[in-house]
Amino acid sequence: MGIQGADKAVRGGRDMWGAAGRAAAGAAVVLCATGLLGGLAPAAYASAGAGADGPGGGRTASRPGGAADGGQAAAADRRLEEVHRKIEDLYRKAEQATDAYNGAKEQVEVQQKEIVKLARTIDGTQRKLAALKRQAGALASAQYRGGGIPAEARLMLDGDPEGFLDNATLARKGQHAAKSVIGQLTRLKADLQDYADAATDRWERLDANREKKEKAQRDIEKKIGEAKKLESRLAAKEKARLKKLEDAQALAEQQKWLDSGALAEISNKASAAGKKALAFATAQIGKDYVWGAVGPDTFDCSGLTLRAWQAGGTTIPRTSQEQWRQLPRVEVKDMRPGDLIIYFSDASHVGMYLGDGAIVHAPRPGRQVTIAGAGSMPILGVVRPDK
Repeated sequence: MGIQGADKAVRGGRDMWGAAGRAAAGAAVVLCATGLLGGLAPAAYASAGAGADGPGGGRTASRPGGAADGGQAAAADRRLEEVHRKIEDLYRKAEQATDAYNGAKEQVEVQQKEIVKLARTIDGTQRKLAALKRQAGALASAQYRGGGIPAEARLMLDGDPEGFLDNATLARKGQHAAKSVIGQLTRLKADLQDYADAATDRWERLDANREKKEKAQRDIEKKIGEAKKLESRLAAKEKARLKKLEDAQALAEQQKWLDSGALAEISNKASAAGKKALAFATAQIGKDYVWGAVGPDTFDCSGLTLRAWQAGGTTIPRTSQEQWRQLPRVEVKDMRPGDLIIYFSDASHVGMYLGDGAIVHAPRPGRQVTIAGAGSMPILGVVRPDK
């Protein structure tokens, strides 16, 4: 794209997003200049692949021992690439477990609310049952005071015809009341049993989801711990080289995506709600990734998109997998800024499309919210939180 193209993209970004989007547009300058958004990626990739410690970079065969040094550098790169694959695999598995953790956590919260609601319903039903029992007791006491003689028999023994008719009316009302009380008692007892069974079921589900949540948490901590242990074994120089390798791979993937013509039909016009979501997301750039976090100081990938779209006035599912399952899908060619790009075959990562081939996302533990190439990871699909 080149620097002039970058400036043009920034001006377009400012026109599109206004003051709220200037941070994202400003970041686009860096991305364009480094080739992340296209144009310079092959050069950047070649440069990254030929650094001072890389094959052919600074150590050539023309120097004494150059061939041996070049072979050692190549071996070192292969070792770093293997370390990189292991680290990425561990963090990917941690991200999968994070999604499972978030899902289980959400279910625990839902079930806790359902249990509280059921408990209130049971309490109210028990109060009604107690009142009906008192009413039934009053009817029984009235019959006892009448000497235990049925109301119908007392009516037949009444010598006053008018009194007989009046008492007959009262007797019918009494019979209806007694039947009503008995019927309500029966129904309330059945309802109570149903509520008790439902509460037991909710408790069992709650316990199961708590167990899933705790297991997922242990898995996450284990994977992140293993990845950090691998990284900690690297010397500072190797860590810097590893970062260059990661960037070079991301650039190469982004360039392949751009070369496919993916941007040819994509619009750079966000909806009104999308602009608000973008403004929120870009304002979080530089904040740490923490699994299970939804802000305000740290985020995981779906925590960032959740809060961004809440700022845009739309509530979306908590996890990237649920965002993929529940939100309306759009073709990549039809996506616009603010849409969510879901990554990997298991929908374990999500980023928000900024426009001009870039996303803002929370990458993984040990990284910060940042801007990256939209095609730097395998795209599963695109979803749109608003219409």
